[in-house]
Amino acid sequence: MEKLTMEKLVNLCKTYGFIYQGSEIYGGLANTWDYGPLGSRLKNNIKDSWRKRFIQERDNAYEVDAAILMHPRVWEASGHVGSFSDPLMDCKQCKTRHRVDNLIDDFDELAHADGMTREEMVAYIKEHKVPCPKCGGHEFTDIREFNLMFETYRGVTEDSKNKIYLRPENAQGEYVNYLNVLRTTRTKLPFSIGQIGKAFRNEITPGNFTFRTIEFEQMEYQTFCKEGTDSELYKYFKEYAKKYFMDLGLPLDKLRFHDHEKLAHYAKEACDIEYNFCFGWGEINGTHNRTNYDLSRHQEYSTVKQEYLDPETNEKYIPYIIESTVGADRLTLAILDNAYCEEELEDGTTREVMKFIPFLAPYKVAVLPLIKKYHSEKAMEIYHILSKYFMTSYDEAANIGKRYRRQDIMGTPYVVTVDDNTINNNTVTIRDRDTMEQITLPLDEIVDYIKEKIEF
Repeated sequence: MEKLTMEKLVNLCKTYGFIYQGSEIYGGLANTWDYGPLGSRLKNNIKDSWRKRFIQERDNAYEVDAAILMHPRVWEASGHVGSFSDPLMDCKQCKTRHRVDNLIDDFDELAHADGMTREEMVAYIKEHKVPCPKCGGHEFTDIREFNLMFETYRGVTEDSKNKIYLRPENAQGEYVNYLNVLRTTRTKLPFSIGQIGKAFRNEITPGNFTFRTIEFEQMEYQTFCKEGTDSELYKYFKEYAKKYFMDLGLPLDKLRFHDHEKLAHYAKEACDIEYNFCFGWGEINGTHNRTNYDLSRHQEYSTVKQEYLDPETNEKYIPYIIESTVGADRLTLAILDNAYCEEELEDGTTREVMKFIPFLAPYKVAVLPLIKKYHSEKAMEIYHILSKYFMTSYDEAANIGKRYRRQDIMGTPYVVTVDDNTINNNTVTIRDRDTMEQITLPLDEIVDYIKEKIEF
């Protein structure tokens, strides 16, 4: 199989209905993407897998759905208003704008620009003659900082008092609800709050398909704990996230930890999990020991006490927070990247197949009548039965071989073929996507068979 390229992956996603260009009929809007029938199901299945692993299967874990628009003081307390910016520079020749740390890391992934100061980044670019990715030039402007938050206004006039922001991250929604969750669930430390939701960043240099966009979805998980237990939990959630990715089918040799050399102002420890995409290594998870910084800041700015009363010691203290964040769009892209295969068959032909684990597959099963004229009525009857239990596809157009290939590229793990035996003795043929082997089962055993196969 030829190495998968980003161009091929983008075309494949558009052709089969995984991901489309946003606002395409108007020429598109740069770095906005719409998920199609297959892509929206795949992404929702990924979110369901996260909920199962991080909420359902964990003790003292609770989900919230906080508002996108929050009181502007939230972002002052978090530090986003004052310091949430990217270091950017322009190429003097072609006038394109680049994020400086990405410019360096794309040139040499071992450079680790996240550990450099602004002066060190400028010196590195000059010393190593880092080229502009577009024109190859070596002349850049000085670094300038660009705030990443989208501003909007509440009310009828653009008065500064009414300025609000589209949230640049989900985490603050969990922090401002820490007391509410603590009170209403009657839980004890350590406990976790999770949230899946959209965030927005005014990225000047987004790119690599859905990897870096201005609108994206995060699966955030914050664990509140006592100081002294924080580092152990931090290490635990690094490994927990890695195992989650492996359970989704991402191989160990395509995953790596990247410990931060330069820590954010709120962090005691920080690490990314990176996946080796077709364009190179990229972050899909961030695990951070945020100490008690966030709750302390919210206590200061809101004047509402954020202390926890320990029922065992009667101590009062502000909890530490261990954050584990997964980018839903980036993980979806990684799953697509990893699942695509080209296989040469015995007859010399090549088939394209998406080898999703069954739980993630957009459709779990397809129903195909062998011959439309004779078998479609029975096939539709079976389709309607299976649709009560699974996302089910139905296809009666073209010969059976072509229909198998269509289901392969859709990633459908099981195909039920309806033929004369189905009509005469209530048995069907079930084809496995990955092995292409077929077995015969009685109709009344299909649901249980597929349920067992798609467990996660």
